[in-house]
Amino acid sequence: MTEATDLATSLQEMSDARLYIRTKPFIKVTIMKAAELSGMGLSTFVTTAAFLRAQDVIAAHERTVLAPDDHSTFFEALDRSAAPTDSLLGSAKLHREIVVEGD
Repeated sequence: MTEATDLATSLQEMSDARLYIRTKPFIKVTIMKAAELSGMGLSTFVTTAAFLRAQDVIAAHERTVLAPDDHSTFFEALDRSAAPTDSLLGSAKLHREIVVEGD
């Protein structure tokens, strides 16, 4: 029997939120077997597995991965200074008039 890490109980908050799901009998039996082999109760196993997957999905959506060619192009673009637009120059002038010279 392989022991798995119970991430759900390591969080320092009460387990009072409920999550109700319906599934097919074969899926339930498979999850129950995996929980037993992991040395966890069904709720703990499902919570831990769902939590890990949720973290993976969130991480995948919060980071950008670039191919090597794209990586160098991206950082070269960041290193190049762009000429200020008329709008930016106007905003800087207005800032100077109101904040800097307005004292």
